[in-house]
Amino acid sequence: MKKKLKDKMKMIFEILDENGIGFLLKKIFYKILPDRISNFVYIQSLFKSKYGLEIGGPSRIFGSRGFVPLYKIVGALDGCNFSDTTIWEGNIKNEDKYNYYKNKEGVQYVSEATNLSIIPDSKYDFVISSNCLEHIANPLKAIEEWIRVVKNGGVFLIILPNKDFCFDHNRPITEFSHLLKDFQNNINEDDLTHLNEILELHDLKMDKAAGSLIEFRERSLNNFKNRALHQHVFNINLLKEIFSFLKLEILFTYEGQDVIIIGKKYVL
Repeated sequence: MKKKLKDKMKMIFEILDENGIGFLLKKIFYKILPDRISNFVYIQSLFKSKYGLEIGGPSRIFGSRGFVPLYKIVGALDGCNFSDTTIWEGNIKNEDKYNYYKNKEGVQYVSEATNLSIIPDSKYDFVISSNCLEHIANPLKAIEEWIRVVKNGGVFLIILPNKDFCFDHNRPITEFSHLLKDFQNNINEDDLTHLNEILELHDLKMDKAAGSLIEFRERSLNNFKNRALHQHVFNINLLKEIFSFLKLEILFTYEGQDVIIIGKKYVL
């Protein structure tokens, strides 16, 4: 017990030393917030009993004790991950059963988030994704593909890390013009354009699993296999630009420890 307390105090002092009192107070503030997002009654109404797809996952944030507990209220949910082996999900099989909540199952797809060609147009009522888009080199291409597989009037919920609370806090927010250029140039997922910036500004003290700078660089060079890099850094304003460009109606935004946006596909 004393050791745990000592370790926590050491962590607090390290945060204070590295980032200042403001950074620490923000982390404490969001830790004591209620564990459910505001306006959840409204958010629940968008997803209740509907059929959707999760890109990356399953995600704790959508579980019964999560900040946005959607799993228990959706009608059905399929999943999609980029590989049959990931550092988050372990080993998975294409079109195998996808157990996302207690005894609720869907279909697990293995496919790039930027290419869901195995899924027909307008199949789903919604798409959800948590802490996934930042790992994608061409996010506009990805969301455009997510739009394709959702019905007119369908809903999108995207959750991203707030850079102020993670190892990206030294990095600048990505410019929309950069994302647009990547989209127009059809950048592939093997892209390492941001590697030098990441190696220089990634706070390894907040990412113990990454190891030393040498280990982190080695892992990063193999990013196409592991997808651990945060290719881009987002905030609400950038997400609003993305949704506007892709003609998605914005229904809800939130910015705390996570950055959350919900949008709707225009009815044509």
